[in-house]
Amino acid sequence: MKVSFRQYIVASAVLVSSLGFSVNSYAALPFFSDKKDEVPSLAPMLEEATPAVVSIAVEGTQTSRQQVPEMFQYFFGAPQEQVQERPFRGLGSGVIIDADKGYVVTNNHVVDNADEITVKLTDGREFKAKKLGSDEQSDIALLKIDSDNLTALPLADSDALRVGDFVVAIGNPFGLSQTVTSGIVSALGRSGLNIGGYEDFIQTDAAINRGNSGGALVSLRGELVGINTAIFGPNGGNVGIGFAIPSNMMKSLVDQIAEYGEVRRGLLGILGSDIDAGLAEAMNADVNIGAFVSEVTPDSAADKAGIKAGDIITGINGRNLHSFQELRAKISSMGAGAEVELTIMRKGKEMNMDVVLGDATQSTITAAQIHPALEGATLTNGTDEAGNAGVVISELAKGSPAARIGLKPDDIVMGVNRLRTPSVAEFRDALDKAKGVIALNVKRGNSTLYLLIRQ
Repeated sequence: MKVSFRQYIVASAVLVSSLGFSVNSYAALPFFSDKKDEVPSLAPMLEEATPAVVSIAVEGTQTSRQQVPEMFQYFFGAPQEQVQERPFRGLGSGVIIDADKGYVVTNNHVVDNADEITVKLTDGREFKAKKLGSDEQSDIALLKIDSDNLTALPLADSDALRVGDFVVAIGNPFGLSQTVTSGIVSALGRSGLNIGGYEDFIQTDAAINRGNSGGALVSLRGELVGINTAIFGPNGGNVGIGFAIPSNMMKSLVDQIAEYGEVRRGLLGILGSDIDAGLAEAMNADVNIGAFVSEVTPDSAADKAGIKAGDIITGINGRNLHSFQELRAKISSMGAGAEVELTIMRKGKEMNMDVVLGDATQSTITAAQIHPALEGATLTNGTDEAGNAGVVISELAKGSPAARIGLKPDDIVMGVNRLRTPSVAEFRDALDKAKGVIALNVKRGNSTLYLLIRQ
């Protein structure tokens, strides 16, 4: 028996109703049509949403520095460092989030080192954009264009997303004009991918390819739920695993950039790890997911709030927490001074604690609190002459363990084992995860060197 498409839709509606869902609420979604001659379509929603997604073209100069071997410096009078400059061009996507102010959000890696940024709208208009600020660790940048008649995407509450929710990715893959793909939310709270410093990604199977970076991940209501950022694929192409920065995280970072020109990260002041079944059994805890607190920094926000080593943090602002990395990403995206409610399990009892976050950008710490080999050094957030963020050795005791490994006053530690560490908080996290020999990437004046810590 042949069944018409109209009959199929009616039968599906009856099935949905029999399962206890409201047919009316589904009919209100944009992929259902109430016209007899039309088939289900996302077009009505996309007609409203796509004008808010833009194409971004960048031009700039990339500078690379290479150390000249000492023998050539000595015999030929060569400089210590060779500097090469090469022009580059790139393409990406962006999302208008405030039509009145002309704010466009994209990925930091799309506009990093760009001297000229051009934003092109779907109606063909082009504008030169000004970069208001960016954050490398979370891969977010905020641009501004001057124009009237802009369309902005409304923001969704990304914390309310569920695995299985339908989503649509909008962007400009491979330099093509605007492209739309659809899928579902495959997973939430993805971390440990080494894509960025702070990871709390939405995973989706909506096709995301090169050039989609900075584009929009939207709900079926046409609301922005994430900024498309990365793909997981051996050849740089779509294999059904893409990642987006949640809209709530993006909004918090962008608000800080708009107000201060930079991200002023919140700091909780704890070390820890994921809770698993084995650790839960050892701690006699009834929870198997969350963030286990192994150490609390004295006088930190956590210490002042009463958090103790051995606590298990299971929720933040009323939302369940799945891992330590998720906690780290959410805290870091909140500004210094933000008030946070944490749900904590302590000796089988659940309690809520209000915490006022410290300022990670103004952190100064005695290095012995981080690693025994660094005893005798005082660490402070700072930058090198080029403006790159790092950890400054502000004080150093003579003959101390830190001095014996080769550190000197005013050294700037730029990374650990090739992982960038632009702040004391990131430096501490990197050392906590490092195993075996640790290589510190140190900037000393105009020279770059590696110092080794053997554990």
